[in-house]
Amino acid sequence: MRDHAYDRLPYRASELPHQYGAHVHILAEPLALSQLARLCAKGTYQPDINRLVGELYRGLLRVIVNAEFPRRETATPTRMIDSTPHGVFHGETIDPAVRAVTVNIARAGTLPSQITYDFLNTLLDARLVRQDHFVMARVLDDAEKVIGARIHGSKIGGDVDDAILLFPDPMGATGGSICTALDAYKEERMGSPRKIIAAHLIITPEYIRRVSSQHPGTIVYALRLDRGLSPPEVFDTVPGTLWDRERGLDDRQYIVPGGGGFGELMNNAYV
Repeated sequence: MRDHAYDRLPYRASELPHQYGAHVHILAEPLALSQLARLCAKGTYQPDINRLVGELYRGLLRVIVNAEFPRRETATPTRMIDSTPHGVFHGETIDPAVRAVTVNIARAGTLPSQITYDFLNTLLDARLVRQDHFVMARVLDDAEKVIGARIHGSKIGGDVDDAILLFPDPMGATGGSICTALDAYKEERMGSPRKIIAAHLIITPEYIRRVSSQHPGTIVYALRLDRGLSPPEVFDTVPGTLWDRERGLDDRQYIVPGGGGFGELMNNAYV
């Protein structure tokens, strides 16, 4: 006989109610929001910026792994096995035999992707974990409005068939970068991922609309939704109720209230 208390583990993250669809998860965690507010505040500089990004992503990854990664039943002998045959932990744990690919969308995504890669290597069979890389830049029209993203270079290490494909990028603003990267995987016929998961610190209603439309089925996790340029009457509604009237991007396609350009801030390079 053994204890069955850990055979089936329920898990549900604390989330903000919204009307964007079941594939979107906007977390409602006071601790994370406190750290994120400090990260975005005027007057926060390096090294605090990258340190806070690291702490926030490790917390976000724990939520994603708990909620989205496959599990298995395990029986693990503890150090007490030498004293008693009951020294075995039985329970549901994360299955290490799953492929995972994290995608670095340079430059704001470089640190989050490296953190994701290192984190997954401690949890999964490291031979099944990979990091891919894209170098992109925003494409502007004559009015200097962002109309998309262009890939200037990439390093894709193989197919993504049956892998959990993760995009850890701090700011989900327009959705152009992740959609361009996903288009590249599809155009190169790299296989069908088991799941596509976008992991952001902040997203906008415009981002959700674009990703949901161009790549339906993409699972989105974020610590905060910013819709700060919406009409006043929108702010008293559940997010997504008046989706067509919600606005989180200014005319330069920066997030409001947001936190500025994270690619510049994280690399201390303002070009």
